Amino acid sequence: MATITADPADLPAQGSDTGSGAGAAPTDRRIEALDFVRGVALCGILLMNITGFGLPNAYTNPANAGGATGANLWAWIITQVGFEGTQRALFSMLFGASTILLVSRLERAGRTDAADIYYRRNLWLIGFGMVNAFIFLWYGDILYAYGVTALFLFPFRKLAPKGLIVIGIAGFIAGAAWNGYDTVRLLRKHDAYVEAVAARDAHRPLSQAQQDAITAWTEARGNYKSTPDEVRQSIERHHQGYGVMFLRVANANAEIQSWYMYRYFFDIFSMMLIGMALFRLGVLTNERPASLYWAMLAGGYAIGLTVNVMETRWVIDHQFSALSFAQADISYDLGRLAMTIGHLGALLLFVRSGALSWLRRAFAAVGQMAVTNYLTHSVVCGIFFTGLGWYGALERHQLYYVVFAIWAAQLIISPLWLKRFRFGPVEWLWRSLTYMQRQPMRRLVAVTRSA
Repeated sequence: MATITADPADLPAQGSDTGSGAGAAPTDRRIEALDFVRGVALCGILLMNITGFGLPNAYTNPANAGGATGANLWAWIITQVGFEGTQRALFSMLFGASTILLVSRLERAGRTDAADIYYRRNLWLIGFGMVNAFIFLWYGDILYAYGVTALFLFPFRKLAPKGLIVIGIAGFIAGAAWNGYDTVRLLRKHDAYVEAVAARDAHRPLSQAQQDAITAWTEARGNYKSTPDEVRQSIERHHQGYGVMFLRVANANAEIQSWYMYRYFFDIFSMMLIGMALFRLGVLTNERPASLYWAMLAGGYAIGLTVNVMETRWVIDHQFSALSFAQADISYDLGRLAMTIGHLGALLLFVRSGALSWLRRAFAAVGQMAVTNYLTHSVVCGIFFTGLGWYGALERHQLYYVVFAIWAAQLIISPLWLKRFRFGPVEWLWRSLTYMQRQPMRRLVAVTRSA
């Protein structure tokens, strides 16, 4: 199953956004629904990323490391069925909405440099992604991919919702077709391998094609199944210091930020376009009838849970074999898209309900500081797992104690920070670099003198 991780996009605040001290939109006028969904999704990102931070080769296959029985198995089942692939889809949609928010406000404010600001903003996002990947050593970074993909969004900003949806769906289908093509090729490699092994076991001489078939499937299987020696070596490398890890992660990131950009471009781009359409239609801002969101919840979960449970059951029944993962990938895109729609409907209904306002505000604050909080995940987990030596030391279910601790800290710290400051630290830096002007950081507090 796909191993892309996902990450946040900073959405501009409501109101006129000119980049000057007076013109930057006040954070208390932001669209709550967007901030809340982004904050929840950010927490979901860490839920998925934590295995990459803390265990070797265990994101897809729990049998590689961290345990695949009892609580560890259930931890994998819950994330696989409920969250795999959905968080990056939510973030991509929100990023698409941010394109319209930012550019439309700049244009309404009469600025003639809207394109310059937009492209400069995303070029700096690419830079933040490179820092996260090469300095913070997180090979699952997606800020770089978001920044590059966003460069293609600008020409579509004024397209009607129908056109955005048509192109977005077409892009999604193209990406799913590519995934399907790769899956078929993988299954054919396995079939050729089985035939070659049968010939070998029958003591028949193998042709060069049969020898190549054995090699090809053995290499492909390694993407799903790791040997104990490979797991041990990965743990040892994480304990050999920053320099060793830098070289190892740099090589991985060089491939991720080149080939993977082409490979998964449609995965991100199509969702951004759909997000732009949903924003224009008032779906993301909770302006549509409640019946629509209930339909999204019911329909999305009915399809998504059915598909994902069947995939997960198939993999478990076949003892986490590489072939079972490849076979389960056939319906992967259908399941994750449906679950994303279900999650979006549920989250927007929760905001609409008005319940637990303190919790909504906390998640919205996390969403306002999404880039800061996302980069904090890399720093904190890098220090804890690599710097302090906890990499490979915890079972899979124990990793989520770390997740819950980080969630709690960010849900407390983010609202407190935003009571005093207008932006998160990285958001402030990003905005200042984008507008090439130092932005006001502290909130203005009215002072009254006693008579």
